[in-house]
Amino acid sequence: MDGQLGFDGENSLAPCLIKNFFEQEESSSSLKDSGRETRSDLKVCAVKAGSMMSLAIDNVGGLWMWGNVPPQESGSEPRLSFTSIPIPFPIPEFHGRTVLKVECGDEHVIALVGPGEIHKDNGYDESVVYSWGNNHHGQLGLGDKESRAKPQIVETFNQNSGFAVYDIACGAHHTTLLTYRKETPKGPSICWTFGFGENGQLGHGSTKSSSIPEPVSELPEHAYLVSVDCGLFHTSVVSSEGYVWSWGMERGLGLCPDVSFTEMEAGDDSVPRKISGGSRFRDPVQVSCGAAHTVLVANGGYKLWSWGRGRNGVLGTGNVIDCYVPTPVFWPNELKPDKEEVVPDAGKNSSTEEIKQLETKLMVMERYASILHGSIFGKPFNEEEDIPYSLRVSGYFDMGKEWGEILENADKSQLMRLQAFYEDMIGRIKDKVLQRRIQEIMKDCLQSSAPKH
Repeated sequence: MDGQLGFDGENSLAPCLIKNFFEQEESSSSLKDSGRETRSDLKVCAVKAGSMMSLAIDNVGGLWMWGNVPPQESGSEPRLSFTSIPIPFPIPEFHGRTVLKVECGDEHVIALVGPGEIHKDNGYDESVVYSWGNNHHGQLGLGDKESRAKPQIVETFNQNSGFAVYDIACGAHHTTLLTYRKETPKGPSICWTFGFGENGQLGHGSTKSSSIPEPVSELPEHAYLVSVDCGLFHTSVVSSEGYVWSWGMERGLGLCPDVSFTEMEAGDDSVPRKISGGSRFRDPVQVSCGAAHTVLVANGGYKLWSWGRGRNGVLGTGNVIDCYVPTPVFWPNELKPDKEEVVPDAGKNSSTEEIKQLETKLMVMERYASILHGSIFGKPFNEEEDIPYSLRVSGYFDMGKEWGEILENADKSQLMRLQAFYEDMIGRIKDKVLQRRIQEIMKDCLQSSAPKH
């Protein structure tokens, strides 16, 4: 409807080639003068999609847009009337520059732009942040709420600022950037946010919006943040040590309707909240936010965790329930390949398949244990100290004994969380016979583990 598919025509249920991607007039090309690359050598190196617009960066650093985009005529007004352009066009303001990264929200764009020739050692140090689009909540970071049709430099991060921006993210109406001080490129990170703050997604300890970038002061001073992303109304970051913080709507989980938090825990988080009670995730790679859920890539890329709203199966956990603590995603977790190629034989193939099946079963067990443990203690079952004592010592798990100890040691909030989990589980089971059977089993377990007087 808004041209975001990159061609003029009806909606499409199948992938369609964007034939006219580089077939613009020579006068409008961002590469007109150069000869750095001929047109036939151009290729797409990165793509990004917002709610109704799409962007692409080519291999010489040019930025292209299409869909529901800011009007191309100059001037500004409090609220831009966006234009539907169904064919990709280059952004002329970045002619001769190199766009390193680009992000977009509902109606605003943030671009990290370097000089014409980028070297890996100093590319971010020489970069500048540009923003344009709707600015009704100050999401452009320009110190006012006037919208811009053309890219404008965010002066907080100009070349003389002393800060190097290395990651950017956009929510629906807010923006987040990660920086380091230029004199300490591997030093501690500073997370900056600006724009719409009504749900605490700026992390500034209030629900006020901000039109200028402000640091998120409650994050650890010495942490190096490897990744940041924004949902519609929440923000998440992950540090090199494997800690994850989120803030914004519904305790930083995003849009989670009908959440079963206790009354004391409900509400938005306006300061960073350490996810999963401060558990560390080994070798974190990236954090990514959907509208109302978050996914973390850890273990060097071999394991995925997700949490937030689970409808439509977006969490990848095998069901559609909401998860309030990180839960392992069903991932095929292939065995790491050997460095040298080995000629396979039937026996080895059989053993490999058996190992894969066992790994899949183990992943199911891990996920189940994580859900149960997380519902009681607020963190996933992924640490050795969480393994019941009777199982560690004897290899035999006395369920009644361990269940009794959990109930005895749990405080009121933990018991309420367990009750909410149980009621939610019962509520999702439609079969009355199965529902009654589960209630009977739970009753038997509680009675068998009750202290004898």
